[in-house]
Amino acid sequence: MDEMDGMPMGPLNEKMGIELVEVSTERVVGTMPVEGNQQPYGLLHGGASVVLAESLGSVGSALHAQGLGKLAVGVDINATHHRSARSGTVTGTATPVHLGRSSACWEVVVTDERGKRVCTARITCSLVAQEQIGG
Repeated sequence: MDEMDGMPMGPLNEKMGIELVEVSTERVVGTMPVEGNQQPYGLLHGGASVVLAESLGSVGSALHAQGLGKLAVGVDINATHHRSARSGTVTGTATPVHLGRSSACWEVVVTDERGKRVCTARITCSLVAQEQIGG
């Protein structure tokens, strides 16, 4: 899926196999296969979890920013990896921590197919006028 509710996803998400399954200003949920996103030991690459988290938090931030006539750009992300995933699909669930006029912050919990937490991330986006981006 390239877009949901007018939110562009971009080519990286397609390469990673990320699919949006729910999008609202209160919650963004997406899935990603482990296969093809592993590090050399066969485990889900930590960077892949971060890509999923940033994608989901960015979509939520963009939706919020759209209501303000602005665009969302990521300015900070951090992640803690709790356990590995070797196969199947992981699911990320992003919920807002703060939805303001100039910034939005989301917590993203990535779980495996058993519902076990794989990663917890937090992403902060700056909400800016389109002219500031130049696009």
